[in-house]
Amino acid sequence: MSQSHALSDDQVGQELKKMTAFIKQEAMEKGREIEIKADEEFAIEKSKLVRQETSSIDTAYEKKFKAAQMSQQITRSTVANKTRLKVLSARQELLDSIFEQAEKKLTDATKDKGKYTTILKNLMLEGFYALNESKVQVRGRKADYDLLKKAIEQASKEYKEKVGKEISVSIDEENPQPEGSAGGLSIVGGGGKIDINNTFEERLKLLQDNALPSVRTTLFGKNENRRFYN
Repeated sequence: MSQSHALSDDQVGQELKKMTAFIKQEAMEKGREIEIKADEEFAIEKSKLVRQETSSIDTAYEKKFKAAQMSQQITRSTVANKTRLKVLSARQELLDSIFEQAEKKLTDATKDKGKYTTILKNLMLEGFYALNESKVQVRGRKADYDLLKKAIEQASKEYKEKVGKEISVSIDEENPQPEGSAGGLSIVGGGGKIDINNTFEERLKLLQDNALPSVRTTLFGKNENRRFYN
């Protein structure tokens, strides 16, 4: 190589500076690319983690919300059932009280002897028609024997007029109604095997069974949840 083609030290220094600057520039650009790529990957990973954490939070919240709803429903149901039971209990107490008061007033029907005799006659006639026998007995309170005799006379006469048959009626003095009875009587037929209980206490029980639905409706209104009445 000739001397004229040789590079001077200054020229070599300048070339080295250029190469260094170029390499440095390349390195900076590569570094920026890496930094941008890293930022993008970081953003993607961050977004992924945020979505996962949000989903986890949403799932946990949904479970807690459902649990809270279920707990609220159970509480409401429990309170509603307790309230319903209290209402039913209070209603039953009122109904029991009504019939208890009615039972206490049963003896009031015996105070007017004339009306009571008519009641005894009508109770007898019910038994006469039901038994359709020629010979029966009646059981009443000892205190009512005088009234029973009058009622027997009236009932026997009316029975003959309505049915066209004679009927023999006697008082079963060996088996009177308890003195604690409120009143009324029993009609015995079938040779003592059939006993139609027409005492005031028994008639009140029948009334309680038969009239209870109507009494409930009168006091509390119709039951909207009830579909069948027969």
